Amino acid sequence: MIPRYSRPEMVALWAPEARFRIWFEIEAHATEALGELGVVPKSAAKALWDWWATNPVIDVAAIDAIEAVTKHDVIAFLTWVAENVGDEARFMHQGMTSSDVLDTCLAVQLARASDLLLADIDKLLDVLKRRAFEHKLTPTIGRSHGIHAEPVTFGLKLAEAYAEFSRNKARLLAARADIATCAISGAVGTFANIDPRVEEYVAGKLDLAVEPVSTQVIPRDRHAIFFATLGVIASSIERLAVEVRHLQRTEVLEAEEYFSPGQKGSSAMPHKRNPVLTENLTGLARMVRGYVTPALENVALWHERDISHSSVERYIGPDATITLDFALARLTGVMDKLLVYPARMQKNLDRMGGLVHSQRVLLALTQAGVSREDSYRLVQRNAMKVWESDGELSLLELLKADPEVPLSDAELEEKFDLGYHFKQVDTIFERVFGES
Repeated sequence: MIPRYSRPEMVALWAPEARFRIWFEIEAHATEALGELGVVPKSAAKALWDWWATNPVIDVAAIDAIEAVTKHDVIAFLTWVAENVGDEARFMHQGMTSSDVLDTCLAVQLARASDLLLADIDKLLDVLKRRAFEHKLTPTIGRSHGIHAEPVTFGLKLAEAYAEFSRNKARLLAARADIATCAISGAVGTFANIDPRVEEYVAGKLDLAVEPVSTQVIPRDRHAIFFATLGVIASSIERLAVEVRHLQRTEVLEAEEYFSPGQKGSSAMPHKRNPVLTENLTGLARMVRGYVTPALENVALWHERDISHSSVERYIGPDATITLDFALARLTGVMDKLLVYPARMQKNLDRMGGLVHSQRVLLALTQAGVSREDSYRLVQRNAMKVWESDGELSLLELLKADPEVPLSDAELEEKFDLGYHFKQVDTIFERVFGES
């Protein structure tokens, strides 16, 4: 992943040093368990841990040099450890296969990446909640098909986003539980050369669950649902980013990204204030979703294992989590500093001569004894005059003057009360936040 869209903590999780450290822990814990079972001398694990305590530096270049000859990364790592630890290292990897190390390591990395992403979501939720209550009763226009529909509040828009990311948090927690499994089961998953208790021991040390049945690998349906979940979260990021982008259009300008002192919007046009952050988020979301299909295709491996999934996961593991981590943090910053313009929202609400109240008039006519078909015809007939006047005419005044409309002026005026639309805002907020 390129540095421009990366944050240090998530990047560090996928660095070669981090991977090799996890590999060592897996091997040392397994050797420790084998020692307790009497399969290897207990001194073997002690030698490993003693060396580790006094030699915390991973020589990535040395391991890479060995791999250039062996053409096998796990063997290269084991060889490097043996060169440093000495004779006792021969008891490492007893009864294990490479996938025991690789898959268990990936489970640890994805679980830790999940924890970082969950923390990101919590920060975003805090911001969305604060801004939702700030604008709980800020009137704005709701749009369907991009066209004015009926009034909502800006707080409700933010409450929708909060609810969506709350669901995403639950999805990611479930995906984390699904992915965080340990497999130390040997060449084809039969435990023929290693006791299942070794797997249980290593799983406990690494805060993983035991994989109930593996082949030579952990089943890739677990990884598929994990990356699919990241794709859904990315789509939610894009959904909110697109909303901001639309609201920032010059013709709308109800909200916009914070424009910092010294910031420039265009190399050619000094007046420009472009929604560059949310446009960037739209692009990043596309990238994260792009990793979902390869993860799904990794599920169907040949027999007990092939390595067609391996190269894919070396890409998508780091890239998807690093990109999503960056995107969540960026979205949090956007929403925290989002500039909101209530006066412009009100101006846009009023722009079309009261058309946004058409449904209330329609319902009032049906309740006054007019058929629904005729009620619709009467309201639409007057509404189209307002539409075609670009809001210069008033729907209320046209309805008052229409001899076919059997409602008094007072009854009609009551149907144009903006506050009517917000009478259930407290109910919705209580559903979303558990408080009003």
